[in-house]
Amino acid sequence: MSKPDPESAAAAFGAVAERPVFDATITPHRSLGQSGFRLVMTLVCLTSIVASVPFVLLGAWPVAGFFGLDILALFIAFKVNFNTARAFERIVVTPLEIVLRQVSHRGKEAVWRSNPAWTKLEREHDEDYGLMRLALVSRGRKVALAAALSPQEREGFASALSAALTKARRGPDYEPV
Repeated sequence: MSKPDPESAAAAFGAVAERPVFDATITPHRSLGQSGFRLVMTLVCLTSIVASVPFVLLGAWPVAGFFGLDILALFIAFKVNFNTARAFERIVVTPLEIVLRQVSHRGKEAVWRSNPAWTKLEREHDEDYGLMRLALVSRGRKVALAAALSPQEREGFASALSAALTKARRGPDYEPV
């Protein structure tokens, strides 16, 4: 029976220590997908055409143009909404570090890194609404996260993240071969 090589054992420990304990991506909720968008816009267009026909027949053709402007305004509002849905937050917790990557809908990226041993989860509760704000705090630095979630979803996320931080502080689950 041979002894394990110290270098291979250190490499195996390093691989285990870098394995994520928690990995989550948060995106803003949008209840209307692309097919729903097409359906809504088609129905609005058809309704506007049907409603504008009597005005055109009576000689009040500018009313049809205003119906067109309403359709254009609705289309622009939906496009702005869909563009803001491209934002996301990704948090990865390993026994060695916490990485929070926040990407705005414009593509601007902010990365926050910290050691799980020095990081705590700060919660701000409201009696009526639940968990209103969630932040990671480490060495005087504070970063808000999970703003796209509802208070109930944020509570579940906070519980899972808190459990992951506790597990990361304990260190990697290393089992020698």
